[in-house]
Amino acid sequence: MKIHIIGGPGSGKTTLAKQLFEEFQIPHYDLDDLQWDNSAGYGMKRDPKERDALLAQLLSRKDWIIEGVYYAWCERCFADADRICLLEVPRRVYRCRIIRRFLRRKLGLEPGKRETLKSLTALLKWADKYERVNLAEIKKILRAYPDKVIRREK
Repeated sequence: MKIHIIGGPGSGKTTLAKQLFEEFQIPHYDLDDLQWDNSAGYGMKRDPKERDALLAQLLSRKDWIIEGVYYAWCERCFADADRICLLEVPRRVYRCRIIRRFLRRKLGLEPGKRETLKSLTALLKWADKYERVNLAEIKKILRAYPDKVIRREK
């Protein structure tokens, strides 16, 4: 089974991927790990050729769960997936989740990156832009896969 989970920050992508892993024992991957090279420092983008090569490796596997917000460089993910789960949540929900995750990471209650208040503010602004702009673009792309898409709203 090949499952692609897409949604904005705080929509529940990682939570759903973990639930599916526990139920079906399908390995899951976060597209952030392909987009960002945190070994070079927090917030450093990976070279697109390297990112695309890593993605091709993942897509060549028999089973996978891939989750992330990205869509512009993920067309093959959508094409190869057996199911595409589009997560949509209200603004108040995703903002609350983003802030709660930030606080939990700062308190050492869950693993995280080296976020700062500045990066939290930037993420909240980006999440709002995702909701206003990117989500419409994603829905356009997903029209090509009507039999694969599962919309999940919370």
